[in-house]
Amino acid sequence: MSTAPATIRRYQMLIDGEFVTSSKSLQVVNPSTEQVISEFPNATVADVDRAVRAAERAQKPWAALPAIQRAAHLREIAGLLRAHREELARVITEEQGKILSLAQVEVDFSADYLDYMAEFARRYEGEIIQSDRPGENILLYKAPIGVIAGILPWNFPFFLIVRKMAPALVTGNTIVIKPSSETPNNAFEFAKLVAQSSLPKGVFNLVSGSGSVIGNAMASHPKVGMVSLTGSVEGGVAVMRAAAENVTKVSLELGGKAPAIVMADADLDLAVRSIHASRIINTGQVCNCAERVYVHESVAEAFTAKMVAAMEKTVVGDPFDAATEMGPLVSKRQRELVGAAVQQALKDGAKLLCGGTASEGKTGYFFPPTVLGNCRQDSSIMQNETFGPVLPITTFKMLDEAIEMANDCEYGLTSSIYTTNLSVAMRAANELKFGETYVNRENFEAMQGFHAGWRKSGIGGADGKHGLEEYLQTHVIYLNYDLNQQ
Repeated sequence: MSTAPATIRRYQMLIDGEFVTSSKSLQVVNPSTEQVISEFPNATVADVDRAVRAAERAQKPWAALPAIQRAAHLREIAGLLRAHREELARVITEEQGKILSLAQVEVDFSADYLDYMAEFARRYEGEIIQSDRPGENILLYKAPIGVIAGILPWNFPFFLIVRKMAPALVTGNTIVIKPSSETPNNAFEFAKLVAQSSLPKGVFNLVSGSGSVIGNAMASHPKVGMVSLTGSVEGGVAVMRAAAENVTKVSLELGGKAPAIVMADADLDLAVRSIHASRIINTGQVCNCAERVYVHESVAEAFTAKMVAAMEKTVVGDPFDAATEMGPLVSKRQRELVGAAVQQALKDGAKLLCGGTASEGKTGYFFPPTVLGNCRQDSSIMQNETFGPVLPITTFKMLDEAIEMANDCEYGLTSSIYTTNLSVAMRAANELKFGETYVNRENFEAMQGFHAGWRKSGIGGADGKHGLEEYLQTHVIYLNYDLNQQ
């Protein structure tokens, strides 16, 4: 198993092109070894103000550059990510616990995402609108919002930097990023590469520290034009409250409790393979992956047996080992939450089919792949996000019943259905009340799609041209060019 470095790394924030520290610091713990691996600044409200004002100063000249020149900076940073792929992936794995191969995918996808968003430099457009008056044109411009505050989660911490930064920068905004205090190391390494690039100072800034203090200061700052947060519902509510003070725009991707419907005619091996992948990827700490299963009663026994076998065969261990399929949860607290959710499910009448408890005395925040049967629709395990390798299963008789139970949830991020019947698939696509529905495949979005939730899963969204539009505002010009019409 990878061990902690001989000396603890000490990181600095990036504000206005300079690396700076703060009077207080926080620590990062490796979730596999439970050892402290780094210290980083616990910023103050004054630090946030410096970063936001640096971004504000940089924004006007940055927006004045042709978009194609802004895009060139994104491509330069993408090249730096690829050149440092291995060390970046190891930093992600060390602090977050995801297996190394997935961390490498995260770095690769992030570089590709920068290039993809850079391609919009020549593609995002305004409009010419027909006027009711002779001698007049109505022009709709797309303009940058200004300073963007990006608040990140800990589950895909590296990719979320570029998911917020790339569309913001190519459209002429500047940005202040705050990483999660659980996993900030990768963001500091990213900032080092930004500092090596030719990106003008102040366009990208990084502050770190307590979300309740720093996140609130960012969301309530009068010079911030939009707050983009990926995190919990509680975090989203706090950001909305803080942003309301200045009527600041918010874009929120929050929790999920994705249902997977397995029909009687489903390819069970495909369904098991896809849903199993959803529960073990990043140790189940993925908001868009299947969190509850509704299986037709006629195939429930066969499906469940296959799923239990797949979960029990999952290789859990050192995330740096190439044979490992699932590493630890991100923190001791997260392991406690997942364990408590399982115990509550058992009290609610669920049947434990495999897993269920963490190994006593084992170093690291590991939790076994767990399957629960006989789960009630109104139980917490079927309603509340677990964010761990736990799969609750219940049965249904008719499609109407399955869709009704799937929609019976306060979340609305993603959903899936497994069937060979096109009519059934299309009914689900039209009746499931979620931002995304996957048919006969795993829950994983494309960068050219649009990742957005309904209900408490969020406001706004990310990816594709619609995600890019989040970072733009409109300016309509009424141009009267025939003065003789007056």
